[in-house]
Amino acid sequence: MAVSSISTRPEDPPTRPARAPRRPRGEGQWALGHREPLNPNERTKKDDDPLNVRARIETIYAHRGFASIDPADLRGRLRWWGLYTQRKPGIDGGRTAVLEPHELEDEHFMLRVRIDGGQLSLAQLRTIAAVSQEFARDTADITDRQNIQFHWIRIEDVPEIWRRLESVGLQTTEACGDCPRIVLGSPVAGVAENEVVDATPAIDEIVRRYVGNPEFSNLPRKFKTSISWLADTPYEANDIALLGVEHPEHGPGFDLWVGGGLSTNPMLAQRLGVWVPLAEVPDVWAGVVGIFRDYGYRRLRNRARLKFLVADWGVERFREVLEKEYLGRTLLDGPAPELPGKPIDHIGVHRQHDGLSYVGAAPIVGRVSGSQLARLADVVQAHGSDRVRLTPYQKLLVLDVPSERVESLVTALRGIGLEARPSAWRRGTMACTGIEYCKLAIVETKARGEELVTRLEQRLRDFDADISIHLNGCPNACARTQVADIGLKGQLVLGPDGRQVEGFQVHLGGGLGMATGQTAGFGRKLRGLKTTAEELPAYVERLARRYLAGRQEDEAFAQWVIRVDEEELR
Repeated sequence: MAVSSISTRPEDPPTRPARAPRRPRGEGQWALGHREPLNPNERTKKDDDPLNVRARIETIYAHRGFASIDPADLRGRLRWWGLYTQRKPGIDGGRTAVLEPHELEDEHFMLRVRIDGGQLSLAQLRTIAAVSQEFARDTADITDRQNIQFHWIRIEDVPEIWRRLESVGLQTTEACGDCPRIVLGSPVAGVAENEVVDATPAIDEIVRRYVGNPEFSNLPRKFKTSISWLADTPYEANDIALLGVEHPEHGPGFDLWVGGGLSTNPMLAQRLGVWVPLAEVPDVWAGVVGIFRDYGYRRLRNRARLKFLVADWGVERFREVLEKEYLGRTLLDGPAPELPGKPIDHIGVHRQHDGLSYVGAAPIVGRVSGSQLARLADVVQAHGSDRVRLTPYQKLLVLDVPSERVESLVTALRGIGLEARPSAWRRGTMACTGIEYCKLAIVETKARGEELVTRLEQRLRDFDADISIHLNGCPNACARTQVADIGLKGQLVLGPDGRQVEGFQVHLGGGLGMATGQTAGFGRKLRGLKTTAEELPAYVERLARRYLAGRQEDEAFAQWVIRVDEEELR
């Protein structure tokens, strides 16, 4: 008798309809129709153009005081007029990330003054000095964006400060905020012997047309610019940079770079490979800003810089969109710029193209005061000059000095704490604002920088190499830590007794492409390479001595860092 076999295999499940492909999540790009604000910052800007807050400052807040300021204005829109609340004194770095904004902030402000291209007349310098002395407790720091920052500003005094600054052609408009920040320019524009085209007219035209213009007052994040014939600004660290170049057929113009920026996700600007004549620089600049405004990512603040869009698109697509959608014309292909044989350094005495001289002097880590600037104005006037320039390295220059008065000026500058023949350490050290005033900072920077320079000048007075040291109070890299020979990122570290103390993570051998043969790159981070703030001078001294002892002929510090074993760097 045949027995039927019984299958125990379960029946096949019913066929499900194919799932539709998931739509990619929008990044808040206006050009793609994503106009609805995706975070509180975007909502604040949509609710009211931040430029409008000036009227409230002048008519309400300056009369009713700090307590009357709307929170959305206080922690948002006031930035478009150069105002940030500063850190409340006495709050240590360990509490930076755990306190709410209102717990961190003092009822005083940092106020940033726009000095596009770093150019100051004597009248402007005197006005800045007077504002510092009268309204800012004598504070006035030179930043690495060629501007001046005051501290201890009261909201009640802001309208009068604006009146005084604007009476001499200065402004604080869009010195902060999600908008076009201060434009970097060569501090020797118009006077350098080897400059072919002075970019100042383009910078002036950009500021005239677009700063304070609602067309660009709502960008995804801040937008940084550098425009210079000479490679004497950190052009690769900017959202847009235009650097002087000679076209073999069309003559002098500018090479266009886009997508640079440091902070916690550093990227270097990339060449678009185009040649831009001076007259077209403002239009091309506006086209790049327009792309950022319309296609920039607005969903997440930490991806809202132009560098992320450039990284995703690539330069070919970026150029195509710029030409077709924003300029309506094809840009000419252009050669890469020729860099100088060695990095340009404006410190010391240098000849101008008109036979006069300029003298570059160094404060320590950009820290000056209103009183010092007032004395500087007297010194400058006494030596026949009417022009001062600030550099992107926290230094300053006096222009138009007759040759017979140079040595007298050098001596007079030294007498007010500004050294025209500084040590390598004073010349090469920069520091951000740090925990003294900044709500984001974790450690002290200015005082540590001064202490470091003083110690190294005592111990290594005759050091004969240039080493850049950049101190930053947090990971945001305002002092460009990743592109320094020795970059110091502030953080809390374990001290000898096992307790947390102020210290720094160390980056070594970073740099930008500022001269022939230099390759731009970010500093080397060795596992566990940190130092306490107290041990910092001893660490840098030890590292410098090892470099002096072990370097090969003409070997730069960054090259030595790459070559030697890690133990040499600890």
